[in-house]
Amino acid sequence: MQKKIIALAIASVLSAPAFADTANINFYGIADVSYDMVDTGTATNGTEGASKRVVSSNVSRFGFKGSEALGDGLTAVWQIEQQINIDDSSNSCAAVAAGAAVPECKSNNGIFATRNTFAGLKGDFGTVLLGRHDTPYKISTRKLDVFGDHIADNRSLMGQGGQGFELRPTDVLAYISPAFAGVTAAIATVNLTESNTLDSQKSNSALSIAVMYDAAPFYGSVAHEQHKLDTVADGADESATRVGFGYTEEMFSVGVAYEKITDNQGVAQASKFDHNTVYVSGKLNLGSGAVKLAYTKLGEVASVADTGASQVSVGYDYSLSKRSTVYAMYTKLSNDQAAKYKLSQNSGASSTLAGTGASPSAISMGLKHVF
Repeated sequence: MQKKIIALAIASVLSAPAFADTANINFYGIADVSYDMVDTGTATNGTEGASKRVVSSNVSRFGFKGSEALGDGLTAVWQIEQQINIDDSSNSCAAVAAGAAVPECKSNNGIFATRNTFAGLKGDFGTVLLGRHDTPYKISTRKLDVFGDHIADNRSLMGQGGQGFELRPTDVLAYISPAFAGVTAAIATVNLTESNTLDSQKSNSALSIAVMYDAAPFYGSVAHEQHKLDTVADGADESATRVGFGYTEEMFSVGVAYEKITDNQGVAQASKFDHNTVYVSGKLNLGSGAVKLAYTKLGEVASVADTGASQVSVGYDYSLSKRSTVYAMYTKLSNDQAAKYKLSQNSGASSTLAGTGASPSAISMGLKHVF
């Protein structure tokens, strides 16, 4: 009898008008956890590196998204997405006050919706978004990275500049065109100094543009992004141009990306961060498994000797189901004597380095589940 009462109570809640009003909500996410063995390398001056053994969260996340047809071909769209640091102590729960019975749980310094979070309108004209979002420049080659969101992610070397070019900023106004014969264009403008209140105050801004062609088996993209950085110096700016190409068949896929970054932030407006970066990746499918390889080469920065770096990665994925994958990978980032790049796309394990010239490496084994 008690079970029947509980079942009826649940049914009445699910059929209530309040639930019907939010029926356009979709819940989704990724739980991706790995055991990482990291060596931070030895610096040029002989400073000895250290080793780590940690569980890392690898950009695990969850989100809510939905849409509502407004008539005349117009649709309202929205999304709220949050990163989950599954094994990060910063996700601990602290009591609201001494002796309080109910804990208060926070992550990312209390900020919610740290990933792509926006509202917008979609129609035959395309999609207009307002909020926090990856720039078109960043999006343009992400699908070519076979180790994306793991410790071997190519963003350890790709997109490196003064402000960086792998941005997910706030204050984004973006437009994404409809796909036409496989071609999609995107443009976004960003206010990088939201707090300005006076006309006399200097501000920073960004403009990001990308054109992408996606029609199997080919993928191609061209992207450009410029940062106006008046708070750094009058007339200071930096820009990046990136091209990407991918080819995918049932048995294998390959990807190539090239990036050129320029700026005028050095002495007498000379270049400070100018460099080229090349990325090459490949994936060979073997039944339920796949072997992956990647190589990134970053050239010397602003003609300063020994400031280049390279990264080589190898890995293996095995699909347990359509949603669950186990994986293993090895990566090594080799800095020149005057360079100090780090393994960057991994919680906890990656952001340490023995010093300039060190070459960090890592072995990672984990499980990824998509829900």
